Amino acid sequence: MQYGICNLSIVPLRFEPSDKTELVSQILYGDFFKVLEYRKSWSKIRLAFDKYEGWVDNKQYLQISEEQYKNLNCSELKLSLDLVEFVQDKDLQLQSITLGSCLNGLSILKHSFDGNVFEGSSNKTNIIETAFLYLNTPYLWGGKTPFGIDCSGFTQMVYKLNGYKLLRDASQQATQGEALSFIEESEPGDLAFFDNNDGQIIHVGIIMKDNYIIHAHGKVRIDRLDHSGIYNVDTKKHTHKLRVIKKIV
Repeated sequence: MQYGICNLSIVPLRFEPSDKTELVSQILYGDFFKVLEYRKSWSKIRLAFDKYEGWVDNKQYLQISEEQYKNLNCSELKLSLDLVEFVQDKDLQLQSITLGSCLNGLSILKHSFDGNVFEGSSNKTNIIETAFLYLNTPYLWGGKTPFGIDCSGFTQMVYKLNGYKLLRDASQQATQGEALSFIEESEPGDLAFFDNNDGQIIHVGIIMKDNYIIHAHGKVRIDRLDHSGIYNVDTKKHTHKLRVIKKIV
């Protein structure tokens, strides 16, 4: 088994070993993973944080030892708390990193960092405050950063930045936590899931107080939430059909 760590700011994770295929997610600086299959130009990997799998260009990560991987996996996550920050290498060259980047591998990558760091876990009330950091971020299928994010990437990163682990896709996240019967039982920070006509979970957002929801739809935005679903305050129409509300924390 081989192992790797992301040494660049934002790396695409692809559905197949080609730059032309679907962006299924992104690997942020410092994310580490197992290499399930190694080819000449591409590797199929499984991320340590959420076990998500995809293909990454071999030029866009560094191989690490099994011992280094295990040490990283046993350590409490340290994450960058700034929208954009920099790491510095031994030659004093700067490299940008984004909100939620993992800092546990700084010594492996021989980088230094002096920005704001989050580790441990925070109170549930902080989830909404963190979500506001992504407000107006444009929607990007597979995205996980303030420069482009999808609905489940948004919820995963907000929870991650508060010390809680969510799976990657909305359908996967819907399997976590405790289901609530009514919106009135929910608290700010709980998750609302939405399905299509076939009953498949296709969307997720974070519940706010007073029946509002923050979610990624076109951009990270705030809309109304009622028993039918999400009511878009701009178009004056329902855009998503409510399926279930989950309390994760």
